[in-house]
Amino acid sequence: MNRYNDCPQLLRDFLTYHETIKGQSPRTIGEYYLDLRMFLRFIKLMRNDMPITTRLDDIPIKDIDINFIRSINTSDIFDFLSYLANDRIPNPDSPAPDRGIETAARARKLSSLKSFFKYLTVRTKLLEDNPVADLEYPKLRKSLPKYLTLEQSSALLRAASGQNQKRDYAILMIFLNCGIRRSELVGLNLTDVYEDRIRVIGKGNKERFVYFGSACKKAIDDYLPERNKQVLSDNRALFGSRDSNRISVSAVHRLVKKYLLMAGLDPESFSAHKLRHTAATMMLSGGVDVKTVQEVLGHENLNTTQIYTHIENTELKIAAEANPLSKLDFSDSDE
Repeated sequence: MNRYNDCPQLLRDFLTYHETIKGQSPRTIGEYYLDLRMFLRFIKLMRNDMPITTRLDDIPIKDIDINFIRSINTSDIFDFLSYLANDRIPNPDSPAPDRGIETAARARKLSSLKSFFKYLTVRTKLLEDNPVADLEYPKLRKSLPKYLTLEQSSALLRAASGQNQKRDYAILMIFLNCGIRRSELVGLNLTDVYEDRIRVIGKGNKERFVYFGSACKKAIDDYLPERNKQVLSDNRALFGSRDSNRISVSAVHRLVKKYLLMAGLDPESFSAHKLRHTAATMMLSGGVDVKTVQEVLGHENLNTTQIYTHIENTELKIAAEANPLSKLDFSDSDE
């Protein structure tokens, strides 16, 4: 936490709590730091009647204490959100810089404020009143994530070929059926494969189990004898590379792009992450409840207080079979 030495102690304590207790990623901690530092600088600027030309970056906040925080009210929060929407310059080096930042960026900063004040009121009880508790997030324009259709998914699976066909087919099957992230797939070990599910270590080192359908099980079973003949530098790994190492995120990225191209799909429009979207969309179209799909995907906003997520209930198992891709099997195809 030495990199946060310009912050007051109570903000550093908040960052430490989310890093060590909540297990959040360095990227999330960094966003909290930048958002809350900007907010505290803004409030100090407003309180001290500094010239409007004063740069936020020049305002020290290390002396801020709980009494200063306690004096912040909902009107101050609205002033800050108004500043973000109308006055904040996102690209000051631009020849003609615009004022106001994107809705998504404002929503993220409000989320940081909500986390900070919740920590002060609920976790540490240093505050009695939470000035952001009832504030609504700015409305975001919802854009649907790109995903493959059932026909496109079939074409992608049929494209798996070559020396590593069984490995690559199993990788594509796991992506399309389980909706896991690239980093999660790369981290899979042989011991993470069970009869009808895989054990996944997700963001924040959180564990979850994801069930798969019969076609995905067959793809893994067909690949395992081939894998068991390999000796890797990390012999725990489920998927290995040509140089006898655990397969890398970049290698998975390349193989997905290669098969997208071979399947006649645009590799610039689709990616391994879009296969995750595809799995989620297929589950939802199969009638699976949204919260169940979020749990299957391991989204951070669910079960964030649990170290382990044990997927034992029937709904989660149904999610695997409800995905139409769980029935696809082209492993015996000559194509």
